[in-house]
Amino acid sequence: MKATAELQVIPLGAGTSVREEVGHIVELLNQHDFILETHAAGTNIEGELTDILAAVQQVHEAMHARGSVRLVSYLKLETRTDKVPTLAGKRL
Repeated sequence: MKATAELQVIPLGAGTSVREEVGHIVELLNQHDFILETHAAGTNIEGELTDILAAVQQVHEAMHARGSVRLVSYLKLETRTDKVPTLAGKRL
C-alpha cells in the first residue's frame, strides 16, 4: 500500500543543536526507495507503508546505537483507497 508521511524525530538531551543527528537520520532515510522532501521541522516521505514504518524503527535503533538516549518521533501517515497518494499531489 502506497502512503505519504511526515516524520519528525527529536533527539532529546543532545544539546542545543541536533544538526548532526538529523543529518544522520536523513542519510538513513535516503537508503530507502522513498521520495523525500526535507523541511525545517521534519521530512516528508512517499513510499510503501510497510517500508516507511520499518524505516522509522531503523531510525530509532540506529540513533540509540549512536548514543542517543531518548528520541521522540511524530509520524503522520496518509493512505487512500480512491487514488495513490503522492507528495506531488500535495503541493499548492
